[in-house]
Amino acid sequence: MNATIAELKNRLEAALVSAFGTDLAGTDPMLVPTSNPKFGDYQANVAMSLAKRLGKAPRAIAEEISQKLEIDDICEKPSIAGPGFINLMLKPAYLQAQLAAMEGDSRLGIPLVKDPKKVVVDFSSPNIAKEMHVGHLRSTIIGDSLARILEFQGHDVLRLNHVGDWGTQFGMLITYLREVAPEALTTADALDLGDLVAFYKKAKQRFDEDPEFQERSRQEVVRLQSGAEDTLRAWRLLCEQSRREFQIIYDLLDICITERGESFYNPLLAQVVEDLERSGLLVEDQGAKCVFLEGFTNREGNPLPLIIQKSDGGYNYATTDLAAIRYRVQQDHGDRLIYITDSGQANHFAQVFQVARRAGWIPDTVEVVHVPFGLVQGEDGKKLKTRSGDTVRLRDLLDEAVERSRADLEARLKAEDRQETEDFINEVAQVVGIDAVKYADLSQNRTSNYIFSYDKMLSLQGNTAPYMLYAYVRVQGISRKGQIDFEQLGSDIKIVLQEETELALAKHLLQLDEILTEVSLDLMPNRLCQYLFELSQKFNQFYDRCPVLQAEESIKVSRLALCDLAAKTLKLGLSLLGIRILERM
Repeated sequence: MNATIAELKNRLEAALVSAFGTDLAGTDPMLVPTSNPKFGDYQANVAMSLAKRLGKAPRAIAEEISQKLEIDDICEKPSIAGPGFINLMLKPAYLQAQLAAMEGDSRLGIPLVKDPKKVVVDFSSPNIAKEMHVGHLRSTIIGDSLARILEFQGHDVLRLNHVGDWGTQFGMLITYLREVAPEALTTADALDLGDLVAFYKKAKQRFDEDPEFQERSRQEVVRLQSGAEDTLRAWRLLCEQSRREFQIIYDLLDICITERGESFYNPLLAQVVEDLERSGLLVEDQGAKCVFLEGFTNREGNPLPLIIQKSDGGYNYATTDLAAIRYRVQQDHGDRLIYITDSGQANHFAQVFQVARRAGWIPDTVEVVHVPFGLVQGEDGKKLKTRSGDTVRLRDLLDEAVERSRADLEARLKAEDRQETEDFINEVAQVVGIDAVKYADLSQNRTSNYIFSYDKMLSLQGNTAPYMLYAYVRVQGISRKGQIDFEQLGSDIKIVLQEETELALAKHLLQLDEILTEVSLDLMPNRLCQYLFELSQKFNQFYDRCPVLQAEESIKVSRLALCDLAAKTLKLGLSLLGIRILERM
């Protein structure tokens, strides 16, 4: 939490106790940023909530709290507004001291959490023998940004890629490849992944239409599960080939993740069934072993079963997910399990979490949360697809973003009559293209669907990655133009805040800690995007209205320090979103 807010809350709580007695110890002072700067910086709304309890008018309560409030070192004298809002305005001297403390600190004054947790973040999760598509984009970059933020706060984060690398799809594919491309089952890279995907589609079609092929596929799954050497070898080759293709995407997106696929949990599934039987939750229904759910009903209004073991003895996704929860709690010692998948899986996870809780596998001390996200839509408002109606390959989408970024850059260089090296053009196109795709996704409320538009995401105006990068590059331009090394400014700079835009920028710079705390709780990265967008706007307003290099020496050094802090805050905030910065554009 922002040190300023934390301190003000402590002082308000002390004033409450001093005014009305120890019964009010621990009362939330309901402190929030003001909606209008003319009322100050923060507003405490606690007086309204205490009126009934204390039998007094809210305004009178607010007056008594204000009289006991000792905040001269932080704020101007409190003012009471309306029915009893306590408005607080930070003193410039306090802001200056806080900024000076940030200037020499690589963490910008943001402390590590006092009580670090072991957090398991389950994200990305593509399927083997299929190509990553636009649907994997959201899970991958939302998961990565949340992991980065939690790691920065000091939590021990395990980033897990729960890939689909087991089950019926392999029976189908291996059976089909035995007929049409047997060399792919014994020789690495005999087919490229695109061919493999095409064969998978044909195998699925055969499986749906041909009972004899279906039966052979099921037998192949049994062979895989029982460890038949030729089937296992084929499976390993297919997994390895997909894994290398996935890694190309992860490298492009700068993603670090540990693969632990469905196959990892396969030896643990029988134990899941045994434990559920022992706990009395398992019921046999039409030959299948199920747990009947509370709060979920079928069309007839009867409790819905979650199938744990099918009538043929096979397992399904729910069984694997239950095994994964047990492992993550009991073996990984996770305090918080975070699952990032599309909204369509919300019911599945609600059901799996319910069964795991009822089985006693999720202690009260462990938080398990599903982080849902909406669809990526084309500009026609429908699910994003290619012209032929196929799902868009993630590799194609990223490549096109880089190509369009390059075209924009070359057009701009031509218009400005600027000469740059091919290396410079390649790097800027790559960074801006990938950043733009990531930021466009992260800046949306993740629960909403969003329209994918290259033109919007690559725009230099609005809440986009290029707009953020330009604000950062602007500061580096000041450094180059004035031949200033920000590292040589020293740590004993006196920051002076006189102009309105300087004060607005300074106050915003102090809020990053508070925003990160919010994101770590509600798992909404768009809050950080909005903060950085507003930071860029406030910096640009300050830069346009307050001369930096032309100012007299003492003011110049102060403003240079403010520019440097804005750039460092942007760089840190963007890095927590997985967004790379550039020194020049």
